[in-house]
Amino acid sequence: MSGGTPVGGGLMRQRHSQGYASSGDDLEDDASSRPPPQLPPFPRTRTWVEVMETVLWIASAVFIIYYGDRHSNFIYLLWHDDRIRRIPLYLGMLGVGLNVLFFLYTTMLAWGIRKSSEKWEISSTSALPFIAVLGLMSFCLFSFALWPIWSFLTLPLVFTLFMACVVILPYLMLGTFKPQTDLLRTD
Repeated sequence: MSGGTPVGGGLMRQRHSQGYASSGDDLEDDASSRPPPQLPPFPRTRTWVEVMETVLWIASAVFIIYYGDRHSNFIYLLWHDDRIRRIPLYLGMLGVGLNVLFFLYTTMLAWGIRKSSEKWEISSTSALPFIAVLGLMSFCLFSFALWPIWSFLTLPLVFTLFMACVVILPYLMLGTFKPQTDLLRTD
């Protein structure tokens, strides 16, 4: 074997593989010239059971919001009823707001990381315990704040409103997130 090919006063090593110059089979050399693989379409088809569950959660939440305590609706009660404990209610709302901010931050952070194997390892796993504890504390605070109105029915009421938010959130995407593809890669 020689020491390389003479180039401009020095030697440059060459590859000596079978497929290097023949057919473009070497995946390492033309990886940047290939288009990125197509991702599966985001909205997958849902089964009728999933659709019925979603409709049931949303209908239950609409019923709770519209009928409230049978005298006035839920929104009016939250603003004007003196039976509600205000400080736990506001702390629960603060907890929900922080949870939403954490979800948005970890989602944006995951979109910024290019390798799919690293997406959820770095961003969301470290925040999951904090998000779970914050969500549980918010649930308890809401239950404590609304207990004087609905007593033991407060627990299923708050859980139903939470589940309605969970099934509605995927439909509220503000824009379709697509991974950015760089035309010139130097890896």
